[in-house]
Parts: sequence; C-alpha cells; structure tokens
Amino acid sequence: MLRRLRIENLVLIREAELELAPGLNAITGETGAGKTILAQAIGLLLGAKGDDSFVGAVGAEAYVEAELDLPGELDELAELRPEDEDALVVSRRVFGDGRTRAYAWGRAAAREDVGAAVERVVAMSGQFEQRRLARPSYQLEVLDRFCGVEQLRRRDESRAAWRELLAARRRHEELTANAALAEARLAELQALAEDTEGMEPGDEERLRGERERLRHVAELAEGAAAAVHALAPEDGEGASGLVGLAERAVAPLERLAPELQRAGDELRDAELRLREVASDLQGFLASLEAEPGRLEELEAGLDRIAEAKRRFRCATYEELLARTAEARAELAALEGGTDPAAAAAQAVADAEARAHALAAELRAERNAAAPAFADAVAAELHDVGMGEGEFLVELRERDAGSTGIDDAVFLVRPNAGLPFGPVAETASGGELSRIALAIAAVAGGETLVFDEIDAGIGGETANAVGRVLRRLAERAQVITITHLPQIAALADRHFRVEKVAGDPTHTRIEQLGDDERKAELERMLGGQEFLATVR
Repeated sequence: MLRRLRIENLVLIREAELELAPGLNAITGETGAGKTILAQAIGLLLGAKGDDSFVGAVGAEAYVEAELDLPGELDELAELRPEDEDALVVSRRVFGDGRTRAYAWGRAAAREDVGAAVERVVAMSGQFEQRRLARPSYQLEVLDRFCGVEQLRRRDESRAAWRELLAARRRHEELTANAALAEARLAELQALAEDTEGMEPGDEERLRGERERLRHVAELAEGAAAAVHALAPEDGEGASGLVGLAERAVAPLERLAPELQRAGDELRDAELRLREVASDLQGFLASLEAEPGRLEELEAGLDRIAEAKRRFRCATYEELLARTAEARAELAALEGGTDPAAAAAQAVADAEARAHALAAELRAERNAAAPAFADAVAAELHDVGMGEGEFLVELRERDAGSTGIDDAVFLVRPNAGLPFGPVAETASGGELSRIALAIAAVAGGETLVFDEIDAGIGGETANAVGRVLRRLAERAQVITITHLPQIAALADRHFRVEKVAGDPTHTRIEQLGDDERKAELERMLGGQEFLATVR
C-alpha cells in the first residue's frame, strides 16, 4: 500500500502530508480547489514528466515524496536500498527551470526506474491505467491473479526456471566459445569457492543479529547493571535480600499459624528465583565485557559476505551459497574427468524441459480461467453503469519467456453493434476507470488510485460504483478523488481539499474527523438549504 504522501510547493499546495489508510481513502473538495494536484503528485512518482508550471509560488522547487510497501522486485533500484529497509521511499523534485530529479531512499535514481518500482505498488487511472492496460504482460499478470495462488506459485517457479535456463545457456556459451573464456570461468569458479570458504546457511542473519546487539552494548550493560543493583546490590539490601528478610520473619511463625506456611514457601521460592535472576544478569554483564573486539569481527564477517555478493553478482546470501554449491560441484566434476561442455549442454536441456513444462501448466490454467474471468468482469461492468459493455480475454502465443509462452489481451465492446477492441484503445477516460475498477474487483491488485471514477455518473450507478469500491477496498488499498457523496460516505479515511484565499491563494488538505466529515458530505449533497428543501 501507499503509506504516506508528502507534497511541498506543488502548484497551489504549499505543504501537505497524507497518512493513508488501508481500505478506502476518499479525497473531496469543491471544483477547482486543487484535487487534481494530488493526482499530479502521484503521477510524478509514477514517472510523469514535470515542467516549471508544477512549481508553486513559495519556493524555487516542488517536491513530492512517498513511502510505500516494498515491492517484490526492485530491479535497478535494488542496489540503492539501505540495509534492513522495509519500505520503498521515493521522491521527485521539479526545479524552477522545469528540470526534474528522481530519488530512491534519498539517493539519485533514473526517473524511469523510480516510476517502474512505484508502478508495482500503485495503479492509477487515466493515462497511467491506459499505459498499463496496453501492456500484454500486465494483462497476463491480472489473469494469473484471478487464477489463484497456485498459478502465482507457478509464475514464480517459471521466473526462477527461466533465470536458471539463461544462466545455463551462458555457462554453455562460455565453455564452448573459446579456451580463454573457459579458463576465465574456471578461475571464477575457484575464486567463488575460495572466497566463500566456511560460509554456512544463516550466517549473515546471525551476524547481523549479533552486530545489532553489540551496537547497543552500552544500553544493555546499563540496564542489566541497574537490574542487578536492584536485585542484589553489593551494599545494602536489594529485592532478594528484602524478600529473605520477609521469609525469615515469617518462618518462626509457621508452627504457630500453619496457614502462614504457604506465604513462607512463596517467599523462599521468590528469594531463590530473584537470586538466580541476579546471577544470570551478572553472567550477561560478564559476557558483554569479555569480547571487546567482537564487533570488529562481526563487521569484518559481514563485509566479507557483502564483497562476495557484489563480486559474484548475487542479490542475496542464499543465492551466493547456491552459486557456491554449483561451483564446487562443477569443480569436483572437472577433477573427476567429466567433460564440462557436455555437462553444461545437459544442464541447458534440463532447464529447457523444466521451463517448457511450467509454460504448459501456466497455459492450461489460463485457458481454463479466461472465460470465467471475462464473464466476471462483464458482470462488474454492468454493475458500474456499463450495462451494454462486453468483455473478452484473448490469449495469443509468443516466444517463450519468464512467464511462459502467452500474451493476454483484454478486449471490450462498450456499446452493442461496435467491434471489439483493446481496452486501452477503445474506452474513454471515464469508461477506462470503471473498466479498471471492474478488473480490480474481480482479480484484486495493489494500491488503486481513481481520479475519474465518477465521470458522467450519478444516482444508482454512483451507489453501485461505491459498493464495488467498498468491496475492493476489503482486499486492496483504494484512493479515490471524487465529487460523489455516495462514494465518499463509504471511505475508511476522508480528506478534504480546500482553496484558501490570500496572496498567493493556496490549497489546504486535511484529514476529516467525524463532525467535519458529516459537514463535508452535506456540502457534497447540496448544502443544508438544499437538503432542507428536499426534506
């Protein structure tokens, strides 16, 4: 989901920070108040071009920043990600001369790379949805989501199998190209085996955990020492001593009042436990003092792992260990007299067989699910006011790739008598938003941002769109910029955009409480005077 959106000096917005909720987020306001600026802000993060008109009147640049859930694949941004970072933080600056800069975690990045990463989390209506729906790969992903978790598992296995196939082909090409390359590969295998000598599964996580503990050694020592002093100080009575005093006071009385025996037993047990705890804490303190150079050793171990991952182009420690195992197996085969070129050719054949088998499984599931998916989307289109809209999914064969041998194309016929055409080319802006909503309602998705969902609708159709949004928001984050109270009334979180007169005029965005929200919904319905007339 999109967790947080910060805007500074973008057109009329001086400064705004939106903490967005899971579920349905509604953004409302008078026409002309500046709601579309929010869509512009998200568009910048998705890779839209900026120009000098984006820069407001209170500074030399405009700035947009967002914090999002970390997508599964970061591609080119992976190298910029800070260690242990669990969120994607991206931003765009637009300077007064129209130039822009993109950033990931505060570090400069290509605009296209930032946009591609954000697009894995955020789907936005309008030109961005048109761009997404024009890509067969995206449509194939939507269909696979509809197929279910087993199909998504197959996709993951297919991508892994395809990577293995490409790696096997590279190894084979290297071994058969010429002797120099074969010699270089042998040297790399030996270097990989040597540089990872002694590395075991779980080492990286264990070293990081121990390093984190030692980085806070002062806090740990201070807290443990304070606890020891409270339990068993060198001078005076601590908690264990006071409990011992209480036990010795009660013990002689147990003969006179047998009912005190339980209290005596509890005190004896408590004193023993407190002394054991104090002893454990003292041992912990001694362990902290026993290894003053341990932090440097841990840093060196982690540096060794990081350098090996970088040198041998491995994204994770697990991948490094897997590559190491393959390298040692290949070296052992060479020592045993196995022909490396023949082994590489067999590895290619095995990888191709695996990739082809998964592609066949993916295709069979897609063919089985496509009619049901099309029918479900058509039903949703009827509910959101496109009653004559017809929807089809066409599967087309293509060259083998990481997701199989299929392309999916979504075709729509908004009105009877017209030919079917690709969604991205056939639907108007308002229709495209409702088609995107219908598709998401059937297949689920990531964060969905709608800026034109209420274009040209009202009455019962608006209620129907609201119901679909509400249902979708139960399994995806939805952000909708809307004029319709039927939709805004269903939101989990409601923001109001308001234009404030002044010199210069600016736009304010605020999250609404219950009373403010009620007043905003009354305004959207026509105001109190209009409502009184209706009543």
